[in-house]
Amino acid sequence: MASKKAIDNANRLRYIRALERFKKSILSYLSNSENLDKEKYDKKIDNALKLLNRVEEAPIYKGELQDLQQLVKKMIMYKNSDEDIHDIKEELLYNINQLEKSKNAKRYKKDKHSQSKYEEWE
Repeated sequence: MASKKAIDNANRLRYIRALERFKKSILSYLSNSENLDKEKYDKKIDNALKLLNRVEEAPIYKGELQDLQQLVKKMIMYKNSDEDIHDIKEELLYNINQLEKSKNAKRYKKDKHSQSKYEEWE
């Protein structure tokens, strides 16, 4: 039988994937829909919440994943707000972009002075 640590890790991964799926479905609707509507947005959130609620919430320790969790909570919060759908779209797309930007910044590191690191070899 699997250890408690392995079960916790599996549950955490399942929860993270559910958050990613939630974010991706809402992003897809916001960026690809030609005629945005608040009612359709609310319905999309409800459908995505059904899938998210199937998975139990697990503690998340990594910074960018905590940001993802906060973003999903913000998307859900906008469901009950009275804001215009275009303002919601602008705000959420900006936040998603910032999240992706922070992920990519850790993934790729630019060597500013690539020539100077080889000078001592000459």
